[in-house]
Amino acid sequence: MGEYAIEVNDLTKRFGDFTAVDHISFRVARGEVYGWLGPNGAGKTTTIRMLLGLLKISEGSARVLGYDPSTQAKEMQARVGYMSQRFTLYNDLTARENIRFYGLAYGLSRRDLKRRQAEIIEMAGLRGRENELTGNLSGGWKQRLALGCAIVHHPEVVFLDEPTAGVDPISRREFWGLIYAMAKKGVAVLVTTHYMDEAELCQRVGFISEGQLVALDTPDQLKQTEMRGHVLEVNCADTEGAMRVLQQAKETGRLPLDEVALYGAQIHAVVPDAETYTGSIANLLADAGIEVKSIVWIAPTLEDVFISSVRANGEPAAECRCPSSVTFTFSQG
Repeated sequence: MGEYAIEVNDLTKRFGDFTAVDHISFRVARGEVYGWLGPNGAGKTTTIRMLLGLLKISEGSARVLGYDPSTQAKEMQARVGYMSQRFTLYNDLTARENIRFYGLAYGLSRRDLKRRQAEIIEMAGLRGRENELTGNLSGGWKQRLALGCAIVHHPEVVFLDEPTAGVDPISRREFWGLIYAMAKKGVAVLVTTHYMDEAELCQRVGFISEGQLVALDTPDQLKQTEMRGHVLEVNCADTEGAMRVLQQAKETGRLPLDEVALYGAQIHAVVPDAETYTGSIANLLADAGIEVKSIVWIAPTLEDVFISSVRANGEPAAECRCPSSVTFTFSQG
C-alpha cells in the first residue's frame, strides 16, 4: 500500500481555448487533511471532477489509490467518497432512507447497511429525527447527513467540495471535528474551501488561483516563506477615513503599500519593511487629521499570504472569505 492516496502530476484541463486547471502537481498522504484554497472559479471543483473520472484530463496524469481515474474510474469509485457543493440528498426521503439509498448504491450487504445506518444517524446527531423528511432538516443536519451518505461504504479517500458553504459557524466547527475523526482512521481528505479560517485547520494547504497552484505547504510554513513584505496592523480612531487615506497613498505611489485591507476594526497594511514605513504611515494619517492609536508589526494571516502569493504570480488577488469572529480549535493528532 503506497504512502500517497492521491498523486497528481501536471494536471491540466482545457475547455476550448480556456485553461481551467493549468499544470498542477501535488500529493496527499493517507490520513492527511489537505486543503485546496481559492475563490470561486479558481479551478478547485474542476480538479476534483478530474480526480473522480467525471471530467476528461486534457494533459498530465493522476492516481487515486493507485487507480488512473481516466481509465479505472469505476473500480476507484468503490473506494472513494465525494460530497459536492450542493448536498446530494433526496429531500422527499427521510434521513434513514437517504442512507439506505446510498448504501445500496455502493453495494453494502443488508447487515452492513443496518449497522452503518445506526452509525451515521449517531454521527449526524439525528437520533430521534431519522424518520423525518430530509427537506425539513436544518442546514447543519443536512451537511452531516450528506457526509454520512458520502462515507457510508468506508472510503479510503474523501473529496469534500466546499462542504460548509452557507452553514452556520457551530455546524462548521462540528463538521471539522468529523473530518479529523476520519483522518485519524487513515482516510485521506481533500477539502476545498474559500474560508481562510478553515484552511488554517488543514495539515497542508494549496493556494489555487485562475487554475494555477501558486503555493503549497503547511499553514505555518506558508506564513514564513510565502509572505512578501511585512504586515502592519493599524489601529486608529477613524478606520474608514484611514482606509481612504492609505488606499489613495497606495494608488498614487506615495507609499509602497502592497495591500491595504480591513480586518475587523483594524487595518492591515503590507509594506516592504516594517521599521522603515511605520513612521511614514503614522505621519501620513496624522497629516490627514486621523488619530493613530497604534501601529504594530504582526505575523501575517493566511489571507495576507494568499494575496501576496497570488500577486507574486502576476494575477489580481481574488476574494476569499475570512470570518473575523470565528475561531476553531481542534486537536490534529
